Amino acid sequence: MSAAPVLDTASLDLAVAELRDHAASWTATPLAERIRLLERMLPRIAEAAPAMVAGAARAKGYGATSQWAAEDWVTAPWALAQMVSAYLHVLRRVAAGDDPVGAGAVHERDGRVVVDVFPATASDRLLLNGFTAQVWTLPGTTRADVLADAAGEYRGRQGRPGVALVLGAGNVPAITPLDILHKLYAEGHVVLAKMNPVNTYLRPQFEEVFGEFIERGWVRFADGGAEQGAHLTAHPDIDTIHVTGSERTHDAIVWGTDDRAGRRRSEDIPLNDKPFTSELGGVSPCIVTPGPWSAADFRFQAEHIVTSKMNNSGHNCVASQILVVPREWDGTERLLTEIRGVLRELPSRSDYYPGAAERLDAVVRAHPDAETLGEAACRILVPDITDPDDPMFDVEVFASALGVVRLPGSDAAGFLRAATEFANGRLPGTLGATLLVHPRTERAHRAAVEEAIAALRYGTLGVNCWSAFGFLLGYTPWGAFPGHTRQEIGSGIGFVHNAFMLEHVERTVLRAPFAPAPRGLFTGSPSLSPRPPYYVTNRTGRTTMERLTAYTTDPRPSRLPGIFASALRG
Repeated sequence: MSAAPVLDTASLDLAVAELRDHAASWTATPLAERIRLLERMLPRIAEAAPAMVAGAARAKGYGATSQWAAEDWVTAPWALAQMVSAYLHVLRRVAAGDDPVGAGAVHERDGRVVVDVFPATASDRLLLNGFTAQVWTLPGTTRADVLADAAGEYRGRQGRPGVALVLGAGNVPAITPLDILHKLYAEGHVVLAKMNPVNTYLRPQFEEVFGEFIERGWVRFADGGAEQGAHLTAHPDIDTIHVTGSERTHDAIVWGTDDRAGRRRSEDIPLNDKPFTSELGGVSPCIVTPGPWSAADFRFQAEHIVTSKMNNSGHNCVASQILVVPREWDGTERLLTEIRGVLRELPSRSDYYPGAAERLDAVVRAHPDAETLGEAACRILVPDITDPDDPMFDVEVFASALGVVRLPGSDAAGFLRAATEFANGRLPGTLGATLLVHPRTERAHRAAVEEAIAALRYGTLGVNCWSAFGFLLGYTPWGAFPGHTRQEIGSGIGFVHNAFMLEHVERTVLRAPFAPAPRGLFTGSPSLSPRPPYYVTNRTGRTTMERLTAYTTDPRPSRLPGIFASALRG
């Protein structure tokens, strides 16, 4: 029997050594130069954008001009440019002698300190009109705490030089570069980013974007799988770790994979006790509150729900997996009919992520009533889950399968109590959830809606907005609801993105118009926003996002008419 090949770690060790040698120089880099580095990064993003999109589209099995490629503009160059722009907004405030977040944005609400983080600029108000984000702080946090502790890296509490390891995700292109930026700018560490084997094709574009950081020894990229990752996580010169992935990945790093791993975990004796943050997904709900929906509302929200499932073929940590609907509402069947129609109408695409076919097969085998919709035969709807031990309540499918559970509640208040109890008590994970509620229903049952928002234990809750939008905005912290431990890691520990660099974060609450313009005027949610370009049904989403990316990297007013013209045709 031949011996197993010896892992060649020389290039990995060299990368770590080079980062260690240059960590102090990043710590010493003044704020003005850090700002200039970000400013010079924006044109590099613009230059690399077409190749990022083309690479992602090719890997997913469609062309760069496909309708589906809108998601690749959203989740590759635009998300990265938006994050850089958010950091620039905040750091320029600090450089000018202002607080990172304006005092007027920090206020108390029902005994809790909250921070208005979006919109942050005039462009935000114009381009995402009607979209808002508010960060809720942990109980006991004071307004003075929020104002004093934000952006500590730039206000007298700079961290010590360190080397961070980022274990990149394979599903969403922007995850890895956004995590790099967080480690550099929020925590003050230089970064080794190990690419995920699924999207290592993006490494050339990432190296182009971070070229100046690489030249100065502050960022390094590496390829490889689990063996390379294990070597790096245990490396003595790696100080901190951030991973986006699964609970299994976290546990393998912290407790090991041998026959003593379980004992280590039960006794809390970790094999790896380095500071560790993580984003690990879960089973995400979309909760539909009964109300006076029109035919147009049913169609629009069906498109919204299908987007939250079919974006990236469901290979998202906050893809809606369980649709929670009212059993007694006469709108439930109308909504499901519209969802079926949208799923059938969408262009064909495949579930490309490793293991997706097997996971979808498992869903079909477990549910005789599962409906397969669309040409690709991989869009699965399980229309009525009644078994309290159904596997869709326990296992993240990470593919294009949507389950429906019907809960009691003769009115909105009763249903919301049942839905909140179900989501918090039955579904694993606390990363993100979505709550759909008609504006007239919210006005009529304001206390019940506010009670549900406060009670749902998720790091990001989107009200009439898919929670994944919080990943994209840059200003919003992204991570699980606090309370997980390394022994029970759940959806992970810590927050990333968070351009205001807020401390004491509990959650983000997003809001979006219930209906697009101009129909929002008649539903009670007026805004200037048409159908969002990230909707999978948007006819001009790819063009709109390409133009929006160009504007975000180079915000010239002359670019705005083209964005509006495309968006209004979507």
